[in-house]
Amino acid sequence: MMANGRDLQARETTMANTPIEEGYEVFLSDHDKPFGAVRVVASELIVYVENAGEFAVSREAVTAVHAQKVIVDGAKLDRKLRQAIAHAHDAEDPDI
Repeated sequence: MMANGRDLQARETTMANTPIEEGYEVFLSDHDKPFGAVRVVASELIVYVENAGEFAVSREAVTAVHAQKVIVDGAKLDRKLRQAIAHAHDAEDPDI
């Protein structure tokens, strides 16, 4: 069932008011592995990306916050950050 305008506005308001805390894991979707973690919460988020370092992420890129997870819209991320995300798990042993 599609949300009406009021439901959508309520969800956006609730999400915007959901606090993001340092240490929350960051994902492209609920079904992906985390690619990093929030290091600093300010006007922008500073996110540490595995194997690449820290990146600034605008709050406009955040699509959801729940269960100590921050979900972001990959289309709203900087090209260098998207490249880092694509390689965040390269150093992992696939047999573990």
